[in-house]
Amino acid sequence: MIRGRRALTALTAALLLSPAAAVPSVVHAPEAQADMWRDYQYWLEDYGVRDAWETTRGEGVTIAVIDTGVDASHPTLEGAVVGGTDVSGGGDSEGGPVEQTNTEHGTLVASLAAGRGQPAEEPPEGEDLQEMSEEEWDEWFDDFLADLEDTYGEDWEEEIDEELIDEFYETRRFPGADEELDEDLEEEIPDGADADRPAGVVGVAPEADLLSISLVLEDPNPHGPNTEDQIAQAVTWAVDNGADIINMSIGSGSQEWPESWDEAFLHAEQNDVLVVAAAGNRAAGHFSVGAPATIPGVLTVAGVDESGSISEDSSSQGIAIDVAAASEPLVGALPDGGYAMWEGTSGATPIVAGAAALVMAAHPELSAAEVKHRLVSTADSAGSEGIDPEYGHGVLNVAEAVNGSAPEFDPADYQTLEDWIRVHRRAETETAEHEDIPEDSGVVPGPEGEPRQAPQASSARTVQDWAGPAALVIGGLALVVLLTGAAVHLVSRYSESDEHSDDQ
Repeated sequence: MIRGRRALTALTAALLLSPAAAVPSVVHAPEAQADMWRDYQYWLEDYGVRDAWETTRGEGVTIAVIDTGVDASHPTLEGAVVGGTDVSGGGDSEGGPVEQTNTEHGTLVASLAAGRGQPAEEPPEGEDLQEMSEEEWDEWFDDFLADLEDTYGEDWEEEIDEELIDEFYETRRFPGADEELDEDLEEEIPDGADADRPAGVVGVAPEADLLSISLVLEDPNPHGPNTEDQIAQAVTWAVDNGADIINMSIGSGSQEWPESWDEAFLHAEQNDVLVVAAAGNRAAGHFSVGAPATIPGVLTVAGVDESGSISEDSSSQGIAIDVAAASEPLVGALPDGGYAMWEGTSGATPIVAGAAALVMAAHPELSAAEVKHRLVSTADSAGSEGIDPEYGHGVLNVAEAVNGSAPEFDPADYQTLEDWIRVHRRAETETAEHEDIPEDSGVVPGPEGEPRQAPQASSARTVQDWAGPAALVIGGLALVVLLTGAAVHLVSRYSESDEHSDDQ
């Protein structure tokens, strides 16, 4: 194989993702090749991320990704993952992807939070192709066409301008291969960005560090611990290993959570760690926000499309929602060096987690609760007046959160998990203490333990009566990755699996 095969694959992906009629975007192939994935990240501009980068890129902040594992070897995540672990029993000790249905999910999520981008591929030199004999060229080109079909399906010809393919065959050169990259890219690179890594997916906080905690979102877990235990262990590990922010692009169909999570999430709250969680996806059957996004203190993220309208498929609703961010269309990194188009609040969540990292880096004196306050109070208003059940406080505005003026923080405006536990778990404890009273005694304990008349059936069930037991019965709660259903629609992939052979 010749040097430059990887660049050819990149160009192919660019052609597939661009309308066949949009010839100018394909003719300038080097620019498209370098920025094709970056160009799809509209939120970098629309949400003021590039403006925020003038102040900070998230240096010194650590984001823990509790998910299906992160491929730290991906070019766009090079140097980003500084530690990790596995709590599923089926992954590696570094938090790499666990072999299961959604192996790709954790890497997609991590890339949107803190992807570094990757060096742009240089186009192959003309003489590399020109030096082939006719027989060698025909054989190489046949392999190339076969790769297209294997990767993109039998209908790939409908997506690519046939004249461009014919031109490439006749000239053995990429369209626009003689154009200079540097001059074109200079305008695309914001101040403070890494000019040596202009291609690929870049996260909202590209200088933040990542921790990867891998789990298996299945019950029963074929490798050991159930989902409930994995979540508790993962949150605790993240806090104890230096996380400033915990990203949880996972959720359930239940608003309640097991009591075993109280200690773990309280541990995060008491150690000033901000937990950011996804609201859920309607297409996955989650019409209302579910745990862990319903836990007090958690920053809950809804999803909107490119126009800022709430996503019909990719966003649940509920009073727990704090802020909305891009959930469709999204791009992200895949294990083994590829990229893909996808959607879901799974992707909106790391965008907000990355924004939180920028706020923390710019304002290190703020507590986690104050960081949350800046993010929600500076959001662009959307939906109904006040806190909307779909948009929360509005759509994320990263530039304002980092550099703007936020209203004064009032702790009374934000419920804490500690307060919730004191009110709600106390009722369960008091009930449990009197379980030895015979059911046929006709009495229930009064406030001081003295008998009193049994309440009538119509008034026997109070909020506190059912709130605790409801939480207990979900001990076997099975979380599903928000990606299931509608979250990942892999429209296209960009794979670099031939990397070593290409450079031969």
